[in-house]
Amino acid sequence: MLFNSIQFVFFLPVVIILYYNLPQRWRNIMLLVASYYFYMCWKPEYIILILFSTLVDYYVGIRMEELREQKSKKKYLLLSLACNLGVLFAFKYFNFFNESFHAVFNHFNLFYDVPVFNVLLPVGISFYTFQTLSYSIDIYRGQQKAERNFSIFALYVSFFPQLVAGPIERSAHLLPQFRHEHEFKQENIFSGLKQIVWGFFKKLVVADRVAIYVDMVYNNPGYHNGTSLGVATVLFAFQIYCDFSGYSDIAIGSARLMGINLMENFKRPYFSKSLKEFWTRWHISLSTWFKDYVYIPLGGNRVLRWRWYYNLLLVFGLSGLWHGANWTFVLWGIWHGGVLICSDLTKNYRAKFKQILNLNGFNNFKQIGQVAITFITVCIGWVLFRSNSIGDAVIIFKKLLSSFGPVFLEGEAKIHLIYALCALSVLLLIESKKELFPDKSWPIIGGNSFFNQLSYAFLLLFIVLFGVVDGGQFIYFQF
Repeated sequence: MLFNSIQFVFFLPVVIILYYNLPQRWRNIMLLVASYYFYMCWKPEYIILILFSTLVDYYVGIRMEELREQKSKKKYLLLSLACNLGVLFAFKYFNFFNESFHAVFNHFNLFYDVPVFNVLLPVGISFYTFQTLSYSIDIYRGQQKAERNFSIFALYVSFFPQLVAGPIERSAHLLPQFRHEHEFKQENIFSGLKQIVWGFFKKLVVADRVAIYVDMVYNNPGYHNGTSLGVATVLFAFQIYCDFSGYSDIAIGSARLMGINLMENFKRPYFSKSLKEFWTRWHISLSTWFKDYVYIPLGGNRVLRWRWYYNLLLVFGLSGLWHGANWTFVLWGIWHGGVLICSDLTKNYRAKFKQILNLNGFNNFKQIGQVAITFITVCIGWVLFRSNSIGDAVIIFKKLLSSFGPVFLEGEAKIHLIYALCALSVLLLIESKKELFPDKSWPIIGGNSFFNQLSYAFLLLFIVLFGVVDGGQFIYFQF
């Protein structure tokens, strides 16, 4: 079921009404049934994969808690890793590596005839797989107690607001909330609905409107000049941000309607002054997951410098691969890791330059420049992320550096671009006020004044008048 569907408009109120009218002992059962129904609306048979992951990690968690020796616990941790990552590899990565091997063997005129695994990618498999893995790893480390109530654990794995596109929750944060009896609170309803409306504005009015122009350009890069490709790249930066953060807003708002708090997943990332800061603001649940379960166990930055650089490239390469079974995603991850390495190598020179700017009173200029450079760096990565192939990415980079001309405005492109720029203006105005004046209360940003309520009515009007109601699924569903 998609958040941006009529089905969800009816589904969510029914769930909320049942939740607050059922006794506490039945609430989690109802939420579990609703979550399974939510997922099965897409492809019913794939619920088996969630049940398999749930059963494995439920059993593994209890067995690890019963054992004292880490050596014995490790066997069950490896079982969890093998089962979860095995399913993820089979459905998401088998064909990718199979086709890559096929290309290499063909290059050397060697026989290779392993058949393709013709199945649809299960929606959200990367998200719930990582969520269950973090639970098993935390128990192995002694940081989490095993959950012995199966319905509560199953709900932790499949809680519908964040099931298919996160945030990737930790068991220590989410599991206890399912045991607590949440009372009906008007403030939760109002704040939840406001965040849902803001999420729908991002998705339907900004992301899906921008996507029309971006798709026209990026799906045929050979036809367009570097100017149009540059405009499309900047627009895609906002498309993917509004698409994904919009989903997170709807998920967080939907959970808050029931008194359940999900973690913040985005914090205005395009105001970052460095790439390192960007990754503390973008897809926070995933970046912290890789930090806690991959980067730190590898030694983080507490190792020799060459090994630290290796850790960065490996973690960001894996992060790229997590996003999709395509070499463009891997290169996108390596680009980010490589920039962070270059940033470390040049930190002394940059520190001296910053000092010169500070001495000459250019501090504000310096900060604006840092934000601009970081945004450009991120946009270069988005070219790899959005390109349909490495070949397309090469064409786009070449044209960005050499082919200039008028912006593409043929056919419906002009009207969609105008709509997109208007929507982006509203977004940037609101996000700028949030970033620059976080303690102030303005319409949409905070407070419960009449003007605040009226501003959300205007957002709803924007959604009705300018939203793309048939914009399709969220980008991160494919991951």
